[in-house]
Amino acid sequence: MPGWTARNIPDQSGRTAVVTGANSGIGYATARELARRGAEVVLACRSAARGHAAAIRLRSEVPGAEVEFAPLDLADLGSVREFADGYARRRPALDLLVNNAGVMALPHGRTADGFETQFGVNHLGHFALTGLLLPRLLDAAPGARIVNVSSGLHALGDIDHDDLGSERRYRRWIAYGRSKTANLLFTHELARRLAAAGSTIVAASAHPGYAATNLHAGAAGRPVARLLELANAVIAQPAAAGALPTLYAATAPGVRPDDFFGPRLGWRGAPVRSRRAKWTLDDDSARRLWTASEKLTSVAYESLAHH
Repeated sequence: MPGWTARNIPDQSGRTAVVTGANSGIGYATARELARRGAEVVLACRSAARGHAAAIRLRSEVPGAEVEFAPLDLADLGSVREFADGYARRRPALDLLVNNAGVMALPHGRTADGFETQFGVNHLGHFALTGLLLPRLLDAAPGARIVNVSSGLHALGDIDHDDLGSERRYRRWIAYGRSKTANLLFTHELARRLAAAGSTIVAASAHPGYAATNLHAGAAGRPVARLLELANAVIAQPAAAGALPTLYAATAPGVRPDDFFGPRLGWRGAPVRSRRAKWTLDDDSARRLWTASEKLTSVAYESLAHH
C-alpha cells in the first residue's frame, strides 16, 4: 500500500462502473482512472450539460474510453429510481458502484422528497441507489464492490437518531459531519448484511483528505468560503490525488468489507487504512439508521434477503 498510485490499479477490462458526481473533482478523477484501466464507466450526474461535457473531456484524455453520461439527481428519489431502471434495461450486471457525489455545509434546504438536503443527498439518495442497483451487483459477483465516499469530517458529529433531519437545530457543518457518519454506518451495516447473505460483494469506504475541488463552493458563507479558496490554492492536494483512496477501495487486492481508506497524513498522501470515529462501528446505531433509511426511501434490500 505505501506509495500506491493510479498506476497500480489492476486491469479493469470487462468491468462496468457507475460513479456518482463524476462530472468534476474526485468523481471525475475516479471515473477517468477506471476508464484508463479499461472499465466501462457511467457518469451519473445531476447536470446534463456538465455530464455530457465531462464525457467528452474524458474521451479526449483517454482515447478509446468507454464512457457515457446518465442523469441522476440524488436529491430526488424519483430520479434515483429512473436511473436504476434505465441501467437495468441497458445492462445485465454492475461490477462497481462508487457513491461519490455530495454536498457540503449548505444553508438549510430540502430535497424534492422533503429531506434535509445534506442528509438527503449524501446518505439517503445513495442508500436508495445502492438498494435499487443491488440486483445488478449481485449478478456481477464475485468481484463486485460498493465504495461509499465519506469524509474525515465525519468526526464532527454522530448520528442523532431522534433528529435525522436536523429539525430541532440546524448547524450546517454538524449536519455535514452527520451525513458523512451516515455513509460509514451504512457501509458497516451493508457489509454485515452482505456477509450474512453469503455474498462476495465487498462494501468499503474512503475519504479524500483535503482536495482542491468545487465541493466547498457552497460551504458556510462568504468569510469561510474565502478561507477555503485560499486553502485550496495553498495546501490542498489535487483532485487526482484525493481520488486515490477511493480508487484503492474500488480496485486494490485485499480490500476487506467495511475497510475505510484515506490519505496517509489524514489530509494528503498515499492511501492507507484510515482512523474513524468509534461511533461509526456501532452495530445498533447502524441497524437503526438502516431501518430508518428503508422507511424514508421506501427502498428495501429484498434482493439481498433472497440471495
